[in-house]
Amino acid sequence: MIKTVIFDMDGVIIDSEPIHQEIQHQLFGLYGITLTTDEYQSFIGRSSKNMWQELIEKHTLSVSVDEVLERDKSLYHQRLRSIQGLQPIPGIPNLINMLQQQQTTLVLASSSSMESIELVLELFDLTSIFSLKVSGANLQYSKPHPEIFNVAAGLAKVENSKCLVIEDSNHGVTAAKRAQMKCIGYQNPNSGNQDLSQADLIISDFHLLSWEQIKHLTDD
Repeated sequence: MIKTVIFDMDGVIIDSEPIHQEIQHQLFGLYGITLTTDEYQSFIGRSSKNMWQELIEKHTLSVSVDEVLERDKSLYHQRLRSIQGLQPIPGIPNLINMLQQQQTTLVLASSSSMESIELVLELFDLTSIFSLKVSGANLQYSKPHPEIFNVAAGLAKVENSKCLVIEDSNHGVTAAKRAQMKCIGYQNPNSGNQDLSQADLIISDFHLLSWEQIKHLTDD
């Protein structure tokens, strides 16, 4: 029986990928980096720290990871606060309400920094809903490593087999399955061409996700 649902944030709760892409390309231009679409999409779902460590090494940039991450975070937060009427991805508020009615523990597990997590929750008035949250920026390994979901299950004090993850990226789905958790893959068109085939269920609209579908996944 499902006890805990673990939500990714970027691309699942907030449709942030277009914003991230805008800011990252601004930073790529600043540091003289050129990426193909496929190269950029390969980083979706991974932490910004992990991405910039790789890019700084590959392009032998004379800048520290911390410096880039601070600039990235500042630009992202400014952009979020400037958007009038910013809303969660359609269907997410209804899904959260449905899961709460089933007395399901909710956890947020995101590759974003804890400051970004807290800002998004504040803007969407979800701070009290997600009292349990994990930032991949504080962990040793990034998705597709399962560390973030193992930590999330530990916070919820539940076995991995009783957890369901909702993800929009190949790296996230892979991490969930490596953690031996059930996983719903959300096809977000703004997250690029993500291979979600490992997911137990793939959806394109949260409004169409029912408790019976969730229960069926975890009752196997």
